[in-house]
Amino acid sequence: MQSAIRHLQSDTVQYLKARLGDISAFDIANDLLVAISGIDMFFRNQEDFLATKELLKPCFAVSEETDRREYGDFQTPSKLADSICSHLTAENISPDVIIEPTFGKGSFLLSAVKLFGEVKEIYGVEIHEPYYWQTKFSILEYFINNRKQNKPKIFLYHNNVFQFDFGTIEKSIGRHNVLILGNPPWVTNSELGSLDAHNLPGKSNFKALNGLDAITGKGNFDICEYIILMMIKLFSKYNGHMAMLTKNAVIKNLIYDLPKMNYNIHNSSALRINAKEHFDASVEASLFKCSFGRDDNQSAFLCKVSMLASPNVVENTFGWVRDKFVSDMTSYGTHKKYDGVSQYIWRQGIKHDCSNIMELDSLSGNKYRNGLGQEMNIENDMIYGLIKSSDLHSPVITQHRKHVIVTQRMIGESTAHIEYQSPKLYQYLLQNKHHFDQRKSSIYKNKPLFSIFGVGEYSFKPYKVAISGLYKRSSFSLVLPVNGKPLMLDDTCYHLGFDNITDAIFVWAVLNSVHVQELLASITFLDAKRPYTKDVLMRLDINQVACDMTYEEIVAQIGSLDKTMIVDVNEDKWIIFREQFTNVKDKGGDQPSLFACQILIPSPLAGEG
Repeated sequence: MQSAIRHLQSDTVQYLKARLGDISAFDIANDLLVAISGIDMFFRNQEDFLATKELLKPCFAVSEETDRREYGDFQTPSKLADSICSHLTAENISPDVIIEPTFGKGSFLLSAVKLFGEVKEIYGVEIHEPYYWQTKFSILEYFINNRKQNKPKIFLYHNNVFQFDFGTIEKSIGRHNVLILGNPPWVTNSELGSLDAHNLPGKSNFKALNGLDAITGKGNFDICEYIILMMIKLFSKYNGHMAMLTKNAVIKNLIYDLPKMNYNIHNSSALRINAKEHFDASVEASLFKCSFGRDDNQSAFLCKVSMLASPNVVENTFGWVRDKFVSDMTSYGTHKKYDGVSQYIWRQGIKHDCSNIMELDSLSGNKYRNGLGQEMNIENDMIYGLIKSSDLHSPVITQHRKHVIVTQRMIGESTAHIEYQSPKLYQYLLQNKHHFDQRKSSIYKNKPLFSIFGVGEYSFKPYKVAISGLYKRSSFSLVLPVNGKPLMLDDTCYHLGFDNITDAIFVWAVLNSVHVQELLASITFLDAKRPYTKDVLMRLDINQVACDMTYEEIVAQIGSLDKTMIVDVNEDKWIIFREQFTNVKDKGGDQPSLFACQILIPSPLAGEG
């Protein structure tokens, strides 16, 4: 409360001192303030009222610092809030009821009372008490200085949005037009968990993920996304709209989940903002806007993208085209014939969650140094070269910076043999067992000692074609063995494994072709944390692309490779590769089944073959 009053203008402080000075009961003061500002129950009790009267005396300098991360605290600048509300009014959005589930310092609520002249009721919830009071006093000050402005009924609650009962608000809506407005926290549940924060939703599989996805990376979600979905589930059955600031990744997730979750919204748009300018945040963000209610048209599963500054200039449309999720609907139409099912199974690299122990620098011979600076002399039978995302910057990879200990050849395999096969390595792992015990992921629960994840026979294929999941570039690298041992990739990479280099080269050439590159540009979201995922890569119909490529195109693609690598590459082998694959039992999940080129009407991008 101290910081709230400290933000008031001196004239406002003097006005409040004069009006409240002779009042001794908080309910009488509330009657006065609701008449001035429309704020219901300005003081929750007598203690609040007396504390305010005391603070209206000469104030102390106070500092109420909070951990910005705990609240996902990116407070909306007044100028941006005004711009958004002005845009909404220009779109003829005129709400009777406005709800802001996390109102912070109140920028949106102030803009709402200024710009929505017909609004009848405003509801807001905020967990951080200093912001709760600052918003109350800011609204009060606004109405003190703007006596003739429309005064809606304003209900502000100091509460956790995940525990607040929105039932009382629902009862007041009826047939009124509602607007869900605001800027929910830009923070994930795992980040809040690491801070031991209390403003977390109850544990639930709210996106209906399958068992494995729910306990691995896909189980992590944005608090903002959770709050937006809460509001959609609660209020989309009424007439109205939603306008929420959020990260672009959240908007993508919302549109992606539309068919499965059956959200009651349509007419979605993402109005891009400059998050660096407004929030000093290095993230892509937009105003997510949608209308409530059903729309059976296919366009209900699409989202238009434009700038908030020029909302009528549509730059792009993303969303669902039949059963395919695309990032650019216009360019996708040219390349959709290649969007199918990969004949190879893409694999993620090795995951161990213990990099200081499992990842090593080579010194000499059998001597290594780990991430803690410890040096050891151990057997190298289970030590392999390691490639990370940052290493996949060249067309061909034949070197590595790091080594990794590979304790298993398949998930769940016993690691007891390490003690006898590599006793020095076993002692090293045993001495550092406490680091493995500290791994938090449940995928290691009830697994053998020193278990890893993302490993199988495919990991030991000598030749690999790989891509970084993290970087914006969509180029694929050919990864070759070093000193007769295959290179491993970490879990930020995706790869295909091959027993012979010729097949690897053909697939590498196909994936780097203009056909695949332009398809990827139309189905990936480069502002995502991980633009390239297994789900995306499994959509690449390598067979169909190969059918549309001539041998001349392949020769042009492989021209940069070392001549010794392509001595066995010729047109006859290309024809065999392109048209008839051997039906090999999928031991490691990476061999293609029998399939042939489909006879299709040539695409404008198709080759002559």
